[in-house]
Amino acid sequence: MSQSPIELKGSSFTLSVVHLYNSEPEVIRQALLEKVEQAPAFLKNAPVVINVATLNGDANWKELQQAVAAAGLRVVGISGCRDERQKRAIARAGLPLLNEGKGQKMAAPEAASAPAPVVDPNAPAKTRIISAPVRSGQQIYARNSDLIVTSSVSAGAELIADGNIHVYGMMRGRALAGASGDTQCQIFCTHLGAELVSIAGQYWLSDQIPSDYVGQAVRLSLLDNALTIQPLN
Repeated sequence: MSQSPIELKGSSFTLSVVHLYNSEPEVIRQALLEKVEQAPAFLKNAPVVINVATLNGDANWKELQQAVAAAGLRVVGISGCRDERQKRAIARAGLPLLNEGKGQKMAAPEAASAPAPVVDPNAPAKTRIISAPVRSGQQIYARNSDLIVTSSVSAGAELIADGNIHVYGMMRGRALAGASGDTQCQIFCTHLGAELVSIAGQYWLSDQIPSDYVGQAVRLSLLDNALTIQPLN
């Protein structure tokens, strides 16, 4: 029996997710263009998943897909859809429906009779800690928290945090702090050699980082909405 020309295997990939709160294609296109222009080096032609969990009502899925493509992104699927009629419309547009996995199910709203959780505003923010090296092609995202990496970050790897980012090894990849827009966030590196650094959408590519600080221990922050860098003492 001849060997099959293909082999089907399971795998997993880390993709950026675009959460839609509006169904107007032109509004979506303009908003995405702004994001891509902030960091074209790694967003241009990037594959994305569109999450429609909070999108109410009907939408023209063909036009939405075209709007995303016009902004320079590539739609690989739709997630967060719970309405059956909406699912059929998405399928007719030729877009795959994706399940974001167990984590998504665990985040489902509790029954209406359950009491709302009490949140202590003085409680410390959670921190995600990564002890292993972050390899090329990996993306680590710390949602609503700081991110600490105690090992090295390879070129082609990406760190994203809604809070601060700390890297205690060689930093050669991309670091995006304040991803949710917090301009008070900072990036701390003991050995800076990054491809890109960004805080709340303000970014430098590697050739924009002042040469005196390359390979040094540094702290990056925003001052008057512009990136600044100083030695980490």
